[in-house]
Amino acid sequence: MKQWTVAPLDKAEASRIQAEYRLPPIIAMLLQIRGITTEEEIRDFLYNDSEIADPMEIKDMDKAAERVRQAIDSGEYICVYGDYDADGVTSTALLLSYLETVGANVTCYIPTRESEGYGMNTAAVESLARQGVKLIVTVDNGVAAREEISRAKELGMDTVVTDHHTPLAELPDAVAVVDPHRADCQSRFKHLSGVGVAFKLIMALEGEYCDADTLLDNYADIISLGTIGDVVELKGENRVFVKRGMDSLSNSDRPGINALLQAAGVGERLLTSVNVAYTLVPRINAVGRLGSSENSLKLLLTEDYQEAGAIAEEMNRVNAERKEIENAIISQIDALVREKPELVRGRVIVIDGEGWRQGVVGIVAARVKEAFGKPAIIISREGDKARGSGRSVEGFPLCDAVAACADVLTHFGGHPMAAGLSLPSENIELFRKRINEFAAGIPKMPYDRFYIDCKLNPATISVEVAEELELLQPYGAGNPTPVFGFFRMQIDSIVPVGNNKHLRLHLSRNGAAIRAMRFFTSPEEFPFVKGDIIDIAATMEINEYNGMKSVSLIVKDVKASADDSERILNANRAFEEFLAGRPLSRPIIERLVPSRGDFALLYRLLQTNRGYRLPAETLVHKLGGKVNFGRIRVMLEAMRQLGLIAYEEGITGASITLNQVSGKVNLDSAPIIIALKEALQ
Repeated sequence: MKQWTVAPLDKAEASRIQAEYRLPPIIAMLLQIRGITTEEEIRDFLYNDSEIADPMEIKDMDKAAERVRQAIDSGEYICVYGDYDADGVTSTALLLSYLETVGANVTCYIPTRESEGYGMNTAAVESLARQGVKLIVTVDNGVAAREEISRAKELGMDTVVTDHHTPLAELPDAVAVVDPHRADCQSRFKHLSGVGVAFKLIMALEGEYCDADTLLDNYADIISLGTIGDVVELKGENRVFVKRGMDSLSNSDRPGINALLQAAGVGERLLTSVNVAYTLVPRINAVGRLGSSENSLKLLLTEDYQEAGAIAEEMNRVNAERKEIENAIISQIDALVREKPELVRGRVIVIDGEGWRQGVVGIVAARVKEAFGKPAIIISREGDKARGSGRSVEGFPLCDAVAACADVLTHFGGHPMAAGLSLPSENIELFRKRINEFAAGIPKMPYDRFYIDCKLNPATISVEVAEELELLQPYGAGNPTPVFGFFRMQIDSIVPVGNNKHLRLHLSRNGAAIRAMRFFTSPEEFPFVKGDIIDIAATMEINEYNGMKSVSLIVKDVKASADDSERILNANRAFEEFLAGRPLSRPIIERLVPSRGDFALLYRLLQTNRGYRLPAETLVHKLGGKVNFGRIRVMLEAMRQLGLIAYEEGITGASITLNQVSGKVNLDSAPIIIALKEALQ
């Protein structure tokens, strides 16, 4: 369960925006909620599809352009040094393609994730020197490569850095360091992806007569892929790139992009930033995760339709393999958690395994975080060495938490929401202990939140409103697909569809009826029945069939209206903190102690249902809100300790099985009940 959070709405300000700019009420409301309120912000957000700031605003761009032009004019051998993810590959393809077009003597280099890791490395630099390279131009990396760039200089090579990552205190000794995050850079827009910075370099190379609109016509398909892939804020210039890119991708003259669209099954669909993020980007990333990015780069550059088709099919295969590897690791973690539930009871989850593929542990960490609502770090052991990747919840600075354990690590880095690390395998248990000690020092550890833009009256839903929302496209980081809350809705019917894989919910309130789809949920997995009063959080889409349009609500989360998500989460945390031996106040401990009547209620429910196959938090609703979740967790643990039930909870679900027991069982003899009563003495 996540903590539901509805964004604050200033109705007076939304009304002002609506009247002043003649906007639909739903658009004015969402702009206010998202902090887009001034005339400049509103016009740029809604209507700008071509204006890009002067690249010379970025520090060192003049030096970078001058050195690259010099290399082009003199025929020096240039290497574009990229990275293996979608942003790095598209950055490389973009600059390489442009430099070839203007007659440069150019090659490229992308390191492999498994053997070389991210960014520049000395062996690659020395190899480029032997090949006769005189100028290295980095894209999507380089700002932290001080040693490697110094080595390049020793070997007679200059380096121009173009990057968008946060620089270290000391910049590398390069001819130019083009990075909007430099402390001395006065550029207005700071949130460019690597491919965005590379595009700015191309604009600078075009000179004072640069036609950004024509350049976007030529390259917006590639730029949008990298921008979406790097999950940068889709505001300002990034929004321009992606707006233009959606049309360019659908009408691209690049054989590779057309082949990838067909292989991904979206060749005939209207492209949006959301489906690009879920179809094209993962296929580009998968190649880098499991091997070399050479194929994804070839795909973007090839002019041979047959070669493009073969590469796209191979990328499909690799992406399918990536999913299999990811799911296999998830299955192993699920089994570990069911056997050792204490692994996920800490404030920060740290789980390790032997030989897990390094390229996918970050994705796995995200899924574990999603399942348990806590920061999660997944570590792969390779003999006596280990490497890991973590994902956090908003409000918990994972990079700081990892840095606090620096003395047990060999390498680490990241940002508040994600981090990478390496350490000796023998230090994993100590690291788990230390990072949880750091988290224990935070008075109010944040919960994973589910954000809702605003509450809507079901009577306001219409095709017109859904069409008005299109003005906010493209969606992505910083501008997510709007999620609306529909509260106190009565379930009128639940209709299984798609061979029981999905549900169509018919809901109503005060005479207003709506239909909503709950995908990938079978009737057995849905904890509610006809007549229940629920809250749903849903996105809005338009369906068109036989020329008729209708609104489709897609349920993203659902809970009983009577349930308070924060109260349930607090109760669960109290249970976990008690098991961990952390001090709790007397009132909190008292709320954890169940009565015999509480036990009777829960046991009767389990008997009636012949066990239970839904997440434990749904028992709050099933018991009519009569028992808080902390007591439910205590009772389940007590019954497990006494052999009354077998209870397992993992990533893929939960199960409670009733055991055959002869004779009476003294509930007060359960170790957890004894410990709670002792704590109250």
